[in-house]
Amino acid sequence: MTDVLLGVSISTSAAPGADPVAEARAAEDLGFDFVSASDHPGSAHPSYETWTLLSWIAAATSRIVVMPRVLGVPFRAPALVAKAAESLDRLSGGRLLLGLGAGSDDSEFRGLGMPARTPGEKVRGLEDAVRIVQGMWREPSFTHTGMIYRTEGARLEPKPSRSIPVWLGTFGERALEVTGRLADGWIPSRGYVPDEALAAMRQRVTAAAERAGRDPDSITCALNTQVIVRDRDGRDADQFTGPPAKIADSVRRYAELGFTAFNFFPAGEDPADQVRRLAGEVLPAVRG
Repeated sequence: MTDVLLGVSISTSAAPGADPVAEARAAEDLGFDFVSASDHPGSAHPSYETWTLLSWIAAATSRIVVMPRVLGVPFRAPALVAKAAESLDRLSGGRLLLGLGAGSDDSEFRGLGMPARTPGEKVRGLEDAVRIVQGMWREPSFTHTGMIYRTEGARLEPKPSRSIPVWLGTFGERALEVTGRLADGWIPSRGYVPDEALAAMRQRVTAAAERAGRDPDSITCALNTQVIVRDRDGRDADQFTGPPAKIADSVRRYAELGFTAFNFFPAGEDPADQVRRLAGEVLPAVRG
C-alpha cells in the first residue's frame, strides 16, 4: 500500500507550553505525508486561528502538506478563501490540501455574529463555496448566483499553478451528493456515524460522481480516526486501539473499502509518543 497517504492531526492550542509548529516539524521528520488542524475560531479554549497557523507551519517546514480539517465555510467568504488558498499553495511550493465543511457548531457562529443556518442552507452554502473557489481558480472572471453565496465578475490573479485538491468533510445524503459531483476528496470522521455505514456513504459519493460524468476513482477517500498505539489489546477495544500490527491491519481493511488516506488523531496520555510510535511501528508496516 505504498500509495496510501498518512497524516496526523496537530493541536491548535495556544495555551502555555503548546507548540503546534514543533508538532508539525516532528511529523515531517518522522515521515508523515500531511498534517491537519481543526477550525474553531470561536472556541473558548486558547487557540490559534487555523489559516494563520497553517501558514506559519508551511513556512517552518519544507515537504509536508498542510490541511485545514476542515474550514467551516460560514466563517469566511468563499471568494476570500479562494484567494488565500492560492497564496498559501504558491508560497508553500504546492503543499496545500484544502478541506472544507458546511459548519457544525451553531454556538460559534452566533457568538461571532454570524447567522446559524439550517442544515439545508449549510449544504447549499457548501456547494456555493466549492463552486466559487474552483470557478475563481479557473476562470478569468467568475460570477456565481447561489442561494447563500454569490460573486459578480470576481477576479483572482495569479491563478493556481496546479490543481489544488478540495476535500469535503460531509455526512448527510445531500452533502455526499455535492462531494461526488464537485470535490477531489471526501474525509469523514469515525464516531459521527457507525463504522459499518462508511462503506455505504462512500458508495453514495462514487455514485454521485458517476452521475456527474466524473471518474469515481479520481476522488480520494480519506478517514479521520483516533488512534492509540499500545502493546496490549484490551477486550472490546476499538479497531484503531492496540498493538501496531492491529492498527496496520485496520488501515489495510479500510483501504480495501476504498479509503486511501488516513488522518490520525493521536490519543492517550502522551500524544507525542503516540506520533513517534505510529511513525516507527505502524507506517513502515502499512507502506511496506
